Formats: sequence, structure tokens, C-alpha cells
Amino acid sequence: MTNPPARTPKQRKQDTLNRLEHDEDTWVATADGDGGTPYLVPLSFLWDGETLLLATPAESPTGRNLRATGKVRLGIGPTRDVVMVEGTVRTLEPVELPDGVGDAFAFKTGFDPRQLTTAYLYFSVTPQRVQAWREANEIAGRDLMRDGEWLVAD
Repeated sequence: MTNPPARTPKQRKQDTLNRLEHDEDTWVATADGDGGTPYLVPLSFLWDGETLLLATPAESPTGRNLRATGKVRLGIGPTRDVVMVEGTVRTLEPVELPDGVGDAFAFKTGFDPRQLTTAYLYFSVTPQRVQAWREANEIAGRDLMRDGEWLVAD
């Protein structure tokens, strides 16, 4: 089987932004603050052009880990067209969401944590590192963002 040619960095960034805009779900990897015990869970997200918004029960392992460490790693897309995001996390109570954001999250994901009896928190993820690759021929150029700055111009 022949792999498709590697995308240009510009095309890879465009594809990544498209995935962030249109995908609904991500694998969320966190670790606890004490022993570093890893935890992986799928969650839905909303991309606003700068940050990803997640929601999970406040007392879930993911919720506790995000609050304790303020760090997260996200995996978006299939393994042969993946976007990896490492980010810093800001915790938000539902009442702290800017106007319309809770509704936008519910509309995009089909899920409104504000309607549940379980206490949910929202987590705003600011990307610090973004990588994207499809096949081995794209691994060398997989870094699209470092230290919160895009490496590829639009």
C-alpha cells in the first residue's frame, strides 16, 4: 500500500483547524497531581478559534486531575490522521461561561451538562503545543505550534 504524499505545513495547519472546528470528540489524557496516575476518557469539545471547551463531572478523575494539575493532552481524530494538543487548563463553573457559550457547546455536542443533576465543570484548554500527522512521512514536520505560537503562517 502506498501512502499519500506528505501535506505541506500550511495544508496540515488548515486541516488541523478544520478538524478542531468540525470534530466533536477528543480523547482526554490527564494524570493525578500526586503519583502521576494516568487517566484517559473521551469527551466532547467546542473550539472557539483559540481554546477548546470540555465539560466533565467535577468529581470525576478527569475533573479532579484537570483542577489539580492544570494540564491536559488531547487526541483528536483517527490514529492515521491525528491532531495532538497539549494545553493549559482553566476551570469554569457553568455560571462563569460567557454569554452564549454554554448554548454553543450544547448545540455542537448534543449534550448540555447544565441540564443534569450531577455537578459538572467546564474546562477551557489553551493549546501550548499542537502536532498533526497522518503517516510516517509527516512525523518529521508534525509540530504546528510550540509554546502557544503557531509555527506555520496562514
